[in-house]
Amino acid sequence: MSIPQSFIQELLARVDVVDIVGRYVQLKKGGANFMGLCPFHGEKSPSFSVSPAKQFYHCFGCGKNGNAISFLMEHAGMGFIEAVQDLAQQVGLQVPDDDISPQEKERAAAARQKQATLTDVLEKAAHAYRQQLRISPRAVAYFKGRGVSGAVAKRYGLGYAPEGWRSLASVFPHYDDPLLEESGLVIVNDEDGSKRYDRFRDRVMFPIRNVKGECIGFGGRVLGDDKPKYLNSPETPVFHKGRELYGLFEARTAIREQGFALVTEGYMDVVALAQLGFPNAVATLGTACTPEHVQKLLRFTDAVVFSFDGDAAGRRAARKALDGALPHASDTRSIKFLFLPPEHDPDSFVRAHGTDAFARHIGDAVPLSRFLVDAASESCDLGTAEGRAHMASNARPLWSALPEGVLRRQVLSELAQLAHLDAHELSDLWSKTAAQETTRHPGASAPQRQAAAVDRLMPAQQWTTSGPRILQPVAAEIHRGHRQLPFRLQQVREEPRAAPRFERPPDPSPAQVRLHHTEEDRAHPPVPPEVPLAFGNIGEFRRIHHTATGRPSSAHRGSASGR
Repeated sequence: MSIPQSFIQELLARVDVVDIVGRYVQLKKGGANFMGLCPFHGEKSPSFSVSPAKQFYHCFGCGKNGNAISFLMEHAGMGFIEAVQDLAQQVGLQVPDDDISPQEKERAAAARQKQATLTDVLEKAAHAYRQQLRISPRAVAYFKGRGVSGAVAKRYGLGYAPEGWRSLASVFPHYDDPLLEESGLVIVNDEDGSKRYDRFRDRVMFPIRNVKGECIGFGGRVLGDDKPKYLNSPETPVFHKGRELYGLFEARTAIREQGFALVTEGYMDVVALAQLGFPNAVATLGTACTPEHVQKLLRFTDAVVFSFDGDAAGRRAARKALDGALPHASDTRSIKFLFLPPEHDPDSFVRAHGTDAFARHIGDAVPLSRFLVDAASESCDLGTAEGRAHMASNARPLWSALPEGVLRRQVLSELAQLAHLDAHELSDLWSKTAAQETTRHPGASAPQRQAAAVDRLMPAQQWTTSGPRILQPVAAEIHRGHRQLPFRLQQVREEPRAAPRFERPPDPSPAQVRLHHTEEDRAHPPVPPEVPLAFGNIGEFRRIHHTATGRPSSAHRGSASGR
């Protein structure tokens, strides 16, 4: 998308940088300018100046400076186009784009208006939940029992959804408004649409905000032993679990001050760590970490530490986070993995051992390169030629995901040493393997080869269409090379209503993946040996196969693909 420079100049002439900065920084008039504490570094005396005459900001402490667009990019983590669109919407301008048709422009404008309307609805619900927290002794007792102060609760906008099926009817007089369902606040009975009830009931509430501070969804935790323990908003036009991080809006300044982002597994980890002196913590929203998550974090910092429980589930989550981080692991970035003892989560560890011990664990976290080698070597006997070959096979798709640079070459050298090969030999061997796969599917990219493999696996199966299913949406993810296909499959299995909300690809997708959620008549043909190879390694294929079909893959039963 190309935006004319003339439009940029007109936009900057219409917006007021004082208003834009004032959304994030408390400013006070000081002579001709406004002054405040710099949002880009920690300081006790204001050295951050905003000039209404020059429409410019400058920090005399750290040297950061720029206009309204650069402020949103630097502080709110927006991309250039996103920042321009945000400012244009505020002043009622339409961003010009000659590459799209008038119909597409109209649809885009309608989508932006719908998003603004949904965030207004969600903000109203968040306010109501905060009010309910004040008059709920049980909810207040829960947060106090977890050591959460009133100041931290206010900072994160914590609330409470009361008992009762239609509590939000007192907040929204038109309870049958379709926006309540579309925002995920209300569930509508699919049979006749007449039965409506609140999605969140008797739960402490954690509002999820985007980088602009707008409420886009909620996470709710039960106060008792009901299931599920945690409940998220469904996928909506404004909320996508695979893209958003809980606490990022609140942590963005601390991330810059601390020099790194700490990624945890749950809402309470984030809130508790903020209470205990680690305000730079964020959390994924009950999903595997995706490349979009990592990319969003790296807008604020070049250092990320993933913190996981030391149990088997934590190891699996770390492995998925590795997949998401690899494409962004450039030479100038630091990505590490922290594993706590199995009996602890971050909150309990800090309370048991103190903040200094947790800080030492963060400092001793495993670098991405080390974890990559460990992941490739898992269950491989490196004392045998077979085990080393298996390790090299596992390592190829991981290493291939790294961007070009010194780190990529160093990892290759280390893997080659473990495989008892020269680095050039291993690289040539992998290149030949990739060429063979390309020959098998001429002209196909890696994601297209995966799509072809899926078609090979399920070309003529009889799948039911009454339950959760994926047609074009997941195929689009394959087509775009998305590494989180298992997450997408599971996501739609859990939230079948979310399937139609995924964006469809602009061009026909090379495969259709269907979910069969019933138990009867689920017969599968033998898996062709070349199918798992298209996914880089047998482990990745097994995960995708099991998620898509609900059954383990037969590829490990002595077939060529399982060796």
